[in-house]
Amino acid sequence: MYKSVSAKITFINYAIVLLLFLSSKTIAQNQNVSDTATISYQLKWSERTALSILSKYPNAWQLDGNEKPKWDYKMGFVLSGFEKLYQKTNDKKYLNYIKDYVDIMIDSTGHIKKYEQKEYNIDCLNPGKLLFNLYDVTKDSRYYKLIGELRNQLETQPRTPSGGFWHKQIYPNQMWIDGLYMAEPFYTQFTIKYEKGRSLDDIAKQFELAQNHLTDPKTGLVYQCWDESKEIAWANKQTGTSPTIWGRGIGWYMMALVETLDYFPKSHPKYKILVSYLNQISKNVNQYKSESGLWYQVADKPELYANYVEPSASAMIIYAFAKGADKGYLASSYKSTAKKSFDSFIKEFVKIDKKGEVNILNVSPNVGLGGKPFRDGTNDYYLNGRTKENGAIAYGAFLLSAIELNK
Repeated sequence: MYKSVSAKITFINYAIVLLLFLSSKTIAQNQNVSDTATISYQLKWSERTALSILSKYPNAWQLDGNEKPKWDYKMGFVLSGFEKLYQKTNDKKYLNYIKDYVDIMIDSTGHIKKYEQKEYNIDCLNPGKLLFNLYDVTKDSRYYKLIGELRNQLETQPRTPSGGFWHKQIYPNQMWIDGLYMAEPFYTQFTIKYEKGRSLDDIAKQFELAQNHLTDPKTGLVYQCWDESKEIAWANKQTGTSPTIWGRGIGWYMMALVETLDYFPKSHPKYKILVSYLNQISKNVNQYKSESGLWYQVADKPELYANYVEPSASAMIIYAFAKGADKGYLASSYKSTAKKSFDSFIKEFVKIDKKGEVNILNVSPNVGLGGKPFRDGTNDYYLNGRTKENGAIAYGAFLLSAIELNK
């Protein structure tokens, strides 16, 4: 009897030792994975993403595989996330990344390299948002000069007969939905900071035109483009709109609203109207998400052959939901939606490599309309483009969403 009990105790002790050994080995293996990674798994997604970008693209102009420095809306978009991360962490490496980009883009005369105002490219205004904080922090007069240079573009920017900004000189009478993001947050910040708000009515008008002419009455979602003249081949002959409701286009519109509202005074008569536009598009786009909470390349046709959930559109909408709820423009329930969709985004699109770097999969290529060769804007055009890994717009949108959600 004694031997039997003793044998059982010995066996139990052996089993405990074996389990402890195996569990310690597993922990050690897991630690080795994260210890060998350049980027710690313990950091928040926002910093992991920013550090991944810094590692892959030591100079911000290299984003999206660019071979030469370029004053580009995509760099401005990603770096706006770095600016928010700097303000949150006070880590100078994020500020320096922005400053290095802007400094390399300034020529010996104090102007932006290869920037031509006469092209009236509204995309060029988006990186201008970086200049406000750079000037406030450094008091470097070059940044102040560039802010004014970009603002002057809007003084003579061609307009449609109704008063909407042309997207570029080469696209007469066309408003593009992404143009609202490129121009209005910069324009609003400028007019509040330096003009005592004198341009607020004009800013509100740009959104009113988009709401009235780019919104599809059936879905409540927005098309990418509107040709007021209805002359371009892609334009609907009755409405002037382009053929496809593009997921990323909806994201640009929603972000334009939440970032413009950052500076738009609550006392202004148009403030509540802009908030109502955000609520309308948020309610409508929420009805078109996938079962997992993500959004499609062709936003209103989830069932369309070859359609796919797309990371840049999804992250933009997540960011707008989270920011809108945080600021009180949207109901708090949108914050919960954003959190669930963010988790789905990580499962669907994020791949971590051996260095611990964040990679984002299946990003839509850049798209546009018109030009040579002619881009017709059909559903097929948006779906046939080759997806890529680590597109700058997806990186920027994911970074912004992670910061807003404190993830």
